[in-house]
Amino acid sequence: MTCNLLVLGGTTEGTGLGRALAEAGLNGTISMAGRVANPAAQALPLRIGGFGGVEGLAHYLAEARITHVIDATHPFAAQMSANAVAACARAEVPLIALTRAPWQAEEGDRWIHVPDIAGAVQALTGPHQRVMLAVGRMHLADFAYQPQHHYLLRLVDPPEARPLPDCTVVVDRGPFALDGDIALMQQHGIELVVSKNSGGAGAYAKIEAARRLGLPVLMIDRPQVPPRQETHEIAQVMEWLAHAGTDLGV
Repeated sequence: MTCNLLVLGGTTEGTGLGRALAEAGLNGTISMAGRVANPAAQALPLRIGGFGGVEGLAHYLAEARITHVIDATHPFAAQMSANAVAACARAEVPLIALTRAPWQAEEGDRWIHVPDIAGAVQALTGPHQRVMLAVGRMHLADFAYQPQHHYLLRLVDPPEARPLPDCTVVVDRGPFALDGDIALMQQHGIELVVSKNSGGAGAYAKIEAARRLGLPVLMIDRPQVPPRQETHEIAQVMEWLAHAGTDLGV
């Protein structure tokens, strides 16, 4: 079977998978939601924008004659992942998810688990703290309900307006290093880190830095997604494609 792959990307893993697919001579498209102004360069053709829910994605799969879908979106892109499961089932297109293994607490970690963004906002009730808020640009407005804190925000793109009443914005793109994150937290007098359990190595430095500094981490647990085939390794995606009958050129 000659393949025509759709990679739902926007992550470091998706970019790495794109390189592996291109090196194997496979045809495909990387799709991103468009939330970052200047996405990283991709080894396969890039598509920007949404699909229009389950129906729109199923229509795209049929119209573009997609043979396989790899969901390499962020672990918190639960709606997109759910749409992919439903659309692939409707279009009868095989699907696999390339995900990051979630972080696990280690000795010295001071994690406070919350189920979602709303839980994190609620958990910040109380007196002023200096908070490193590492939840991504889309959810910053939710934390305006706790305006008593000073928030340190590290964003990929400069914001058009001040995201929160009392905040410091650092524009930077990962992966980040441990020494740099320790220095950043010390420079800004951080007392608490708020983070999604994104997993992977690229954003882990802040978790290790908090451990080294003895800081608590308000850890937002991952959302649930429908059952699907899943792997944490690019090599296993390539093996899945070979077993699915894709022409890998070997």
